[in-house]
Amino acid sequence: MSAIVITVDGDRLETRAGMTVAAALIAADRPVLRRSPRAGTPRGVHCGMGHCFECLVTIDGTPARRACLVEVRDGMAVETGR
Repeated sequence: MSAIVITVDGDRLETRAGMTVAAALIAADRPVLRRSPRAGTPRGVHCGMGHCFECLVTIDGTPARRACLVEVRDGMAVETGR
């Protein structure tokens, strides 16, 4: 798999093609993807298969995308709610 570059919260992140956004963020030691609306507690990947909605992030300006279901691509911009 080839190396690609994505942007996460304005930071450049080198990762590998074929990974999901969630996998790339976990591999980069960035497990917090958002904060719970009520308590503000950190949330991250829970089920890893698109069932739970815990890994919601904004991808290329589109909010509420499940990071565990979207494959990274070169130039992608990801915004977490951490």
